[in-house]
Amino acid sequence: MISINSLTVAYGGFTLLDNINFHISENDKIGLVGKNGAGKSTLLKLICGEQSPTSGKVEVPGGMNIGYLPQIMQHHRGRSVLDEALTAFASVFAMEEELNQVSQELAERTDYESESYSNLIIRMNELSDQLAIVRSDDPQVLAERTLTGLGFKKEELSRPTETFSQGWNMRIELAKILLGAPDILLLDEPTNHLDIESIEWLEAYLKDYRGSLVLISHDRKFLDNVTNRTVEIMLGHIHDYKVPYSQYQVLRAERIGQQRAAYENQQRMIEKTEEFIEKFRYKPTKSNQVQSRVKALERLERIEVDIEDKAAMSVKFPPAPRSGDIVFKATDLQAGYPSAKGSPKIVFSDAQIEVKRGEKVALVGRNGEGKTTLMRIIMRELDPLGGEARTGHNVSIGYYAQNQEDVLDKQDTVFGTLDRIAVGDIRTKLRDILAAFLFKGEDIDKKVAVLSGGERARLAMAKLMLNPYNLLALDEPTNHMDILSKDILKQALQRYDGTLIIVSHDRDFLDGLVDKVYEFRDGRVKEHLGGIEEFLRSRKIESLRELERKAPAATGKPAPSENAKGKTAIGSGEAGSKDKSEGRQQQETRKFLSKEQRKIKNRVDWLEKEIAKLENAQKDIEARLQAPGPQDDILDLTRQYLENKRENDALTAEWLELSEKL
Repeated sequence: MISINSLTVAYGGFTLLDNINFHISENDKIGLVGKNGAGKSTLLKLICGEQSPTSGKVEVPGGMNIGYLPQIMQHHRGRSVLDEALTAFASVFAMEEELNQVSQELAERTDYESESYSNLIIRMNELSDQLAIVRSDDPQVLAERTLTGLGFKKEELSRPTETFSQGWNMRIELAKILLGAPDILLLDEPTNHLDIESIEWLEAYLKDYRGSLVLISHDRKFLDNVTNRTVEIMLGHIHDYKVPYSQYQVLRAERIGQQRAAYENQQRMIEKTEEFIEKFRYKPTKSNQVQSRVKALERLERIEVDIEDKAAMSVKFPPAPRSGDIVFKATDLQAGYPSAKGSPKIVFSDAQIEVKRGEKVALVGRNGEGKTTLMRIIMRELDPLGGEARTGHNVSIGYYAQNQEDVLDKQDTVFGTLDRIAVGDIRTKLRDILAAFLFKGEDIDKKVAVLSGGERARLAMAKLMLNPYNLLALDEPTNHMDILSKDILKQALQRYDGTLIIVSHDRDFLDGLVDKVYEFRDGRVKEHLGGIEEFLRSRKIESLRELERKAPAATGKPAPSENAKGKTAIGSGEAGSKDKSEGRQQQETRKFLSKEQRKIKNRVDWLEKEIAKLENAQKDIEARLQAPGPQDDILDLTRQYLENKRENDALTAEWLELSEKL
């Protein structure tokens, strides 16, 4: 399909890609790997035509539909989420509009024998055939299915795109690309802003995708599950392996080992041959043998070992001072943000969280559910709206914020970033610390503004080396790190003897690192003991149990209730056949249940009133969003809408549960 021939990209005296050649075939699913700055994103831009090479060429068949998702993109404004996603079907809608116009014109004309009428018939058939090929399902159904798969709730599809964060707008762009059904997908770090469930959905989609795929990702499991070929870029050259990422690592090690062994054998042979030549060079009786071996050396094809980029981080966190047994505890915690226009914006409520000394805890869940909000409460950047949150005795916190764009001073240098906050003897070790994070030589004088995303991540992590913290609070530390850097950071965190609280969507990074998971979902926080794999399994099991609990109600027959002793209650017709003592026991049980039912009934009545209030408030917000006035803040209204929705969902779930007991 696509051929890359003798491709070179150079900037001044630096060659990024050096005379590379490879071919992308139909149904290839390629993982493009290499260190940060190796040229992976540049190669995608070359394939889709956004950048031109210094020399060589990229041959793309005419009419090929390429879907390209860059790391950084411009997001469109002024449409709802659904309407923006539906722009992927613009060509389909244009054909439908043309077909309607042709059909209407045919219905109005009577010159059935004319050539123009015949041409209209031909055009109508062409449009019908094209639409039959490109339109299998209703576009709106497809768009809704894709958007919900990528994490949007149905009620969010009518919200304006500008009310969502950059990460959510990236999902909209990804949905548009997938809906466009391209012949080849070029995806540059598509999982950076996806939660675990959305990553799983995207995995399933890409597995069934029938076109070609070139994928850049630092998620090893994602690469293994999706790709069947790995192309490595290293020091300007490429190495092509027809296997997924994990197998590529094995084959790469074997290839380098075989090259090195062959090289060493050849070097020994050359050394012995040169010794023979030097020893007998001036002996007439050996002249023929000497000349023969000289010519053999000249003809010898020298074996070269591929040069490896062995530069890697060297991370070792300082020993953690001892803290109290309880490092952080939250009781009945309600978190959110104050509002100048009324009630606060609640993100989650009634959270019970306890982190003990030495635990390594992951915070997972959908974006916007409160993971970063909890981090800000731990850092005392944000006060709880309710309940209590406190850190334990002698706890010192090292914080890695997700928004490095705002935290790091772009006008400062790499060295200045650390020098400005370092105190004491550590100031003499700043160059060593920076070298451990691959900032060497002139790199330390670079401005933060010119650093790549991966370099900024490393610099922010280097700041944590300046003090011996006993609690590391890390919010998405691996988003821009290459796989090798992530592996080294993971190993350092595994060796770290303090407490860890980490927000991450990277399953492979969390696997084997954490021993407890807190899930943020629908305004609640739930504890899961065990690692990330146990958490994923438990979520699937819980989903099945939810279906099973609803199954009896679907039959129209109530499920048998249980009495205080755990036995199924018996109907009144059968009760008369029992002895008097059992009858009295049942009467007491019914009397007891009637008191409980009165309490339940009162709670149900209160819930119905609260739900009605919230629904009325939602209608008011919807009306204002449809026709906002000059005094209306769209972002504020949409946040309020979502908070009301979460609260309404929680109250409705409780109402359903209690109603089944009446």
